[in-house]
Amino acid sequence: MTKKLKDSSVKNAKPNQDGSPASYTDGGGLLLYVTKTGKYWRYRYRIEGKAAICSLGAYPEMSLKEAREQHEAARKQVAQGINPSQHKQQLKAQQQQAEQRSFQAVALSWLKQSASKWSEGNLLRVNRYLNNDIFPWIGSTDIDQVRPAEITRLVQRVEARGAGDAARRVKQYISQVYKYAISLELAERNPTADLANNIIFKPRVEKPFATLTDPVKVGQLLRDIDQYQGTFVVRVALQLSPLVMLRPGELRAAEWSEIDLKQALWTIPIKRMKAPTHEKQANLSQHLIPLPRQAVELLRELYPYTNKSPYVFPSARGASRCMSENAVRAALRTMGYDNDTITPHGFRGMASTLLNRMREQDTRSRLWDMDLIEQQLAHRDSSIRGRYNRADSVEALHQRREMLQAWADCLDELRAGGQIVVFRKKK
Repeated sequence: MTKKLKDSSVKNAKPNQDGSPASYTDGGGLLLYVTKTGKYWRYRYRIEGKAAICSLGAYPEMSLKEAREQHEAARKQVAQGINPSQHKQQLKAQQQQAEQRSFQAVALSWLKQSASKWSEGNLLRVNRYLNNDIFPWIGSTDIDQVRPAEITRLVQRVEARGAGDAARRVKQYISQVYKYAISLELAERNPTADLANNIIFKPRVEKPFATLTDPVKVGQLLRDIDQYQGTFVVRVALQLSPLVMLRPGELRAAEWSEIDLKQALWTIPIKRMKAPTHEKQANLSQHLIPLPRQAVELLRELYPYTNKSPYVFPSARGASRCMSENAVRAALRTMGYDNDTITPHGFRGMASTLLNRMREQDTRSRLWDMDLIEQQLAHRDSSIRGRYNRADSVEALHQRREMLQAWADCLDELRAGGQIVVFRKKK
């Protein structure tokens, strides 16, 4: 069969002078269809006594040589009684169906379904794990064809970079996707059910947040904080951290609207606390922090500097957002305290440990009830007793105010060089 077209003629092919489409034949039904907007390869043929046409691709994405190869393959299909156009549509439909059944498609559907139940931060975190650690390896695989060995290799790859907790979360997310798929009858079983953590993962050693509990070292830390040479806002955040027993995120995102300096009371809505997403969304409860005198003084000193911002500790990059999550951590590093010595979260452990150690001078009995300490740490007690033990009652709030003031006074003593945490009997 004589070929009529050349690369140069294809490149220079134009529509008709009146602007209407022009066809340039190559032979055997292959032609180049040229319009004002583009050039397209087509194959004209007859099958079962009827004329038909099949689109092969666009030029220049498909060269003349590639178009001829596609044309030859289509001619062989016609010779076998296969309609190239219908066959192409069937393949496309099968591909679309396969894409809809891919792990990635099902996982994205699960993510969309779950979005309303999660916080924005959790949604971003899950999405990051899916895109970085899961989809590249099993995303294109049919949801019902992923094997336990593939998941094992996937999660062990995450663990190998030193992210053991992340590897376990990745496995958990995969399992949740499969539970969703099974409910839609897209998968028959959950392959993660065959994977025991104690077999596929290395033993995990629970490591608490590093902190200081030796009174002498605590005193030195407090003196170092007072001498911190960074920004005033970060220094106040450092000074306030041991006084209020809050999680780092709860502290750095503090808003002036939450703080009543006259009443010496900080009220944090549950939506800003560590809690289940549905409780955050309802936002029907709150955590109260009775502010000791030292905390009020710090906040009064800070107020003229940051009250133009809604945040007590605005970001150095702009008052419209709160201080970076790494600001306090970086300040501790600057002062010479590494992650194995103390972390921002470690101020909570410091307070809990030393408060639990405090004893009355005479009887050596506990000075502070364990429940008070746990309530101030905003630790949840899911027992029946915990549900009835109200942390925000007038009496409980009074007791916690007394405890936090005593704790702040104790820190002052340690800062001044005191070494022993012993209190006189409570009045």
